[in-house]
Amino acid sequence: MATSFAAAIRDGLATALAADPGVICFGLGTDDPKGVFGTTLDLHKQFGSDRVFDMPTSEAAMTGFAIGAALNGMRPVLTHQRLDFALLSLDQLVNNAAKWRFMFGGRRGVPITIRMIIGRGWGQGPTHSQSLQSWFAHIPGLKVVMPTTAADAKTLLLGSIFDDDPVIFLEHRWLHNMQGDVPAGDVREPLGKARVVRSGDAVTIVAMSYMTVEALHAADHLAAQGIACELIDLRSIRPLDWPTVIASVQKTGRLLALDPGHLTGGVAGEIVARMATDHFASLKAAPQRLAAPDVPEATSPALTKNYHVRAEHIADAVGRMLGREVETASLIAQRTFPHDVPGTWFSGPF
Repeated sequence: MATSFAAAIRDGLATALAADPGVICFGLGTDDPKGVFGTTLDLHKQFGSDRVFDMPTSEAAMTGFAIGAALNGMRPVLTHQRLDFALLSLDQLVNNAAKWRFMFGGRRGVPITIRMIIGRGWGQGPTHSQSLQSWFAHIPGLKVVMPTTAADAKTLLLGSIFDDDPVIFLEHRWLHNMQGDVPAGDVREPLGKARVVRSGDAVTIVAMSYMTVEALHAADHLAAQGIACELIDLRSIRPLDWPTVIASVQKTGRLLALDPGHLTGGVAGEIVARMATDHFASLKAAPQRLAAPDVPEATSPALTKNYHVRAEHIADAVGRMLGREVETASLIAQRTFPHDVPGTWFSGPF
């Protein structure tokens, strides 16, 4: 039975809470009637308000609380309704949680999971829409996970909660209503393993989070034109599954890296740099990347018309890499919904 990404997150949280009495879940709106877009709905009724609870509006204090609880044997799950809010807690996160295992000789980590939601599109504006996975991936000691499918939302969340180090778990809001089959029970996916979504020999497309969805549309569209792209969903940004990426590029000789964050300093740039410096001989053409422009996302839809990377941009980039014309007009024509939402099924902020 198909389950939404948001419901899969709730399933993962409920599974973890049932499996380990040391798991607690908290953050702004966790016990709200909307349940953080449905991801924590009624968990406080199921497991009690001592394990699932709201917090005062102090992100640094929440994170310090989580670190202290983790060091005393618990496995806290802290939820931020927007990634942008978590920026107020960077000192606690970067200078304490991330460094703990290193500073204490590797004897123990800080097993916290911090859910951060990326609120792209539909007028969220410059301070509610940032995709800053590259910031967190830059910090030694932090793990960074970005699931795409409903199944991965649950299994990677469980893998994160029961990991013994701090994990940043990034959820793109455009994915919350997407449907997929989700395994029942306590199924924990190890972190750091990418998935080959489509096999091919023309171009390797490396994507993450919602960019994988657009890449999938592009890959299927290109396949109908005789271009077989290999699509890799990273799923985990740190650790990053380099062997899977390297093996694919060695097969295709071409790399297109996609990033939901800004172009400069992004994960896509790191992937291109690694392949160009360490595996240059495998490349038949210069590696390419597509990402958000180096400007904040505007609130007005009129100013974001060409902001988001969509399937037609990916298909065009593949065509340029191969030196051939590709048809993209039908991809654009299929989009009967506003440019700053993923589909007609998307219902906005709440």
